[in-house]
Amino acid sequence: MNHKIVIIEDNEPLNDVFCEIINSTENYKVVGSYLNAEDAILYFKEDLPHIVLMDIELPKMNGIQCTKEIKKISPNTIIIMVTVYENSETVFDALCAGASGYLTKNATSEKLINALEEALSGGAPMSINIAKMVVQSFQRAPETILTERETEVLTKLSRGSSYKSIAIDLAISPNTIKYHIKNIYDKLQVHTKEDAIREASDRKLI
Repeated sequence: MNHKIVIIEDNEPLNDVFCEIINSTENYKVVGSYLNAEDAILYFKEDLPHIVLMDIELPKMNGIQCTKEIKKISPNTIIIMVTVYENSETVFDALCAGASGYLTKNATSEKLINALEEALSGGAPMSINIAKMVVQSFQRAPETILTERETEVLTKLSRGSSYKSIAIDLAISPNTIKYHIKNIYDKLQVHTKEDAIREASDRKLI
């Protein structure tokens, strides 16, 4: 059986390389190759792939948003993120959106095919560095109710940093900062930045 693959990658030479590697195998066939998320979604029901190789940094709609849209159309489709960034925040955003695994763009052809096989067998392919980040992010201090990233955001806020500057410092989007702030407010049961900082300080969370 040929497993159907769709590639969404805006770097055209890399897209071509992925197509060539996959089509040279017996078990996999590229049924759709796209340079942006919008076209991939438009033709998704025609392609109906088993696996999508998804670039995170796409021109308009990014790979994480595209993953969410594809999962709405076809929850069982396996999505493997492909990116140059080994960034734990991006990893979590991708996995939370429904991605099954993660590959860096410099992965060898052997690693690429192994990742397809691993994902099809129910595994979660990802590089050792990314796996370590995921594990470390789950190793929270038991006495704190805030995650490592939430603590980081609140600490920077307490030092007078703006949302924008925190987003730049942590290499995440301002919207992600707002998401963290909302979670912090919910957990500390407060409604303002000042109250959050005071409550966290009183409870020795920052």
